[in-house]
Amino acid sequence: MNKRLVVIESPYMGNTEKTIAYARACMKDCLLRGEYPFASHLLYTQEGILDDNISTERKLGIEAGFKWSYFAKTTVVYIDLGISKGMVLGVRKALEAKRLIEYRSLKTWRKK
Repeated sequence: MNKRLVVIESPYMGNTEKTIAYARACMKDCLLRGEYPFASHLLYTQEGILDDNISTERKLGIEAGFKWSYFAKTTVVYIDLGISKGMVLGVRKALEAKRLIEYRSLKTWRKK
């Protein structure tokens, strides 16, 4: 088993119900691979934490996620729903940190 910390990049836009369900499936995929995943867009956008529609709060959540990512060994980019602007930013940060980047697809994911 991998037993490594990973940052998950998946979209959080548009149909957020769908993208949240997808991000949860990505988290499960990582856990089943023996990884320890972190997805800031699942944590920080929960009700009562930060509002992604308020630019200052969105920026705060992004910055917090980037700070946490310094501890990760890998950024995993899940591509089944496309790559959002936020994901591009996450990949750039991973490149700057010289962190390994892996692109993945969930074979069992059904687009709804």
